[in-house]
Amino acid sequence: MIPDFIARWFAPAPDSAVADDLRRGRSPWLDSIHLLWSFWVFIVPLFSGGFKGYTLQWLLITLGSYPVFLLLFAKAQLASRRTAHFYALGMAALSLLLLRWYPSGISYFIYGCIMLRHCHMRFRSYVTRLVLLNAVFVALAWWIGYPRSLLVIIPVTVLAVSIITAVEHMSKEKDAALRLSHDEVRRLAATAERERIGRDLHDLLGHTLSLITLKLELSRKLFDRDTDAARREIEEAEKVARHALAEVRSAVTGIRATDIAAELASARLLLESSQIRFDYDRPSADLPGDIERGLSLILREAVTNIARHAGASSARIEMVRERGSMCMLISDNGRGGIDQDGNGLCGMRERIRVLGGTLTIESSRGQGTRLRVVVPVPILRLVDASRPVPDMSVAEPLTIAPNQPVA
Repeated sequence: MIPDFIARWFAPAPDSAVADDLRRGRSPWLDSIHLLWSFWVFIVPLFSGGFKGYTLQWLLITLGSYPVFLLLFAKAQLASRRTAHFYALGMAALSLLLLRWYPSGISYFIYGCIMLRHCHMRFRSYVTRLVLLNAVFVALAWWIGYPRSLLVIIPVTVLAVSIITAVEHMSKEKDAALRLSHDEVRRLAATAERERIGRDLHDLLGHTLSLITLKLELSRKLFDRDTDAARREIEEAEKVARHALAEVRSAVTGIRATDIAAELASARLLLESSQIRFDYDRPSADLPGDIERGLSLILREAVTNIARHAGASSARIEMVRERGSMCMLISDNGRGGIDQDGNGLCGMRERIRVLGGTLTIESSRGQGTRLRVVVPVPILRLVDASRPVPDMSVAEPLTIAPNQPVA
């Protein structure tokens, strides 16, 4: 059993790097792969006379310092963003303290500089700290008597790797924020659609069912006294019910465009947040559900590719309804030059193949990319969606005389 105080000490803080990985469904152990770079601790002695560099002093310092380094590395990942920099600075301090006797400890210094990115600070502050740390390293190494070439190589390497890593980290955080925004857009769109459906059904069915109920009650009361009048009331109730059924079908047809409409809203958020102007047509309201879901997934993949790889400043999506098919055109003014299918295009082709459609790509280098997706839409679906309903305009007015008893 692990003692409670140790378990608490190694528990990830809510705003730690490990907690972020867990929230994103990513294994926190993946970051441990960076520890492979620490193999330099065990290789540096080879540059000091081959295997003669592995002295007893090196062994004792390694046995004492390497576990401390691993502990600081783990705490930098587990600690709050507000305190993680203390553990990163601890790695750098460990290296500087051992620098006179332990050149292998330079690896600890490099790790400390890079892992400063785990704390909350502006990029300018991060670079300032890097410069100050490397200035201290250069001054101390020069005083100890390290080779001048090393006084240039280490700071340049540390600054380059640290800044590149920091920029990549900021890019990942931006992508994560965009994904959360997309999920929020879809959730809000779904919530708004549910509310709209509830209002439409209430307005549509509430009055109609009340009227049908009133007609049937009236026919029941008139049944023994006036059979013809009772029959007329029943016929009118039937007409009202058929009319309500047609309106429900029309409302359901409008609901089918929800998925792709939400995807278009999400695409607009993604592209415009990436400084890409986005224009699109309104989706068709009578697409079968399976076709709409397939087009939504294709649209999502295409927009993601534009945001990440196209280098475009504008994009447009056109949806043209033709007899028996739906054509979706996705174009951008980016770099173009697509000459082979990546994972995204392969996935799009697979989805289009399932729908029985076709995908054509025009992507001249420097002239943007144009994707044309054509999927068949069953004609019978259109007939069902537009099936005529009884003409209520010629029906007799559904009125009740003011003095006619109903109870």
